[in-house]
Formats: sequence, C-alpha cells, structure tokens
Amino acid sequence: MAPPFAEMVRVRNVSDHGAILIGVRSKVKTGEVLDVQHGAARAQFRIVWMSLSGEAGIQALAMEPPVFSMGIGLPKVFEMVGTG
Repeated sequence: MAPPFAEMVRVRNVSDHGAILIGVRSKVKTGEVLDVQHGAARAQFRIVWMSLSGEAGIQALAMEPPVFSMGIGLPKVFEMVGTG
C-alpha cells in the first residue's frame, strides 16, 4: 500500500463524470481510487488510464457529488489526494 500524499494538478476535458489530470507526479496506477478536491467539494475518482507524460484519465465513482463546476471560471488547478 502506498503512503498517503497530496499534490496540486491541472485539469482539462472536464465532464460531470470525469476529467484528465495534467502534471501528475505521484506514482499512481490505473485502477487506484483518489480523492479530488476543490474548495469544500470533494469526491472519489478511479484512475482509468495513465500516460508517461504525467496525464491521468479519471472517472467519478458512482454516487459521488460533482466536483468540477461546468460554470464560467472553472479553476485550472485542483488538489488530488491519495489515501494510501
């Protein structure tokens, strides 16, 4: 089991059910579950794919609240937390 970690990542291709994280430096693996947080909003996502360049495709777990607001002014940086 990996130790807990927190890191700031950028996000693109946002939808209600997932996104692509950019700048992932932690050693995370496909299938791993992460918490993604913006402000007080926090939800769990599963890593669907990883690239060698530090991008990760994530998908929200069932019944998780939306974290990525689709409104104007979507922040470009989110906190990703691995619980270990």
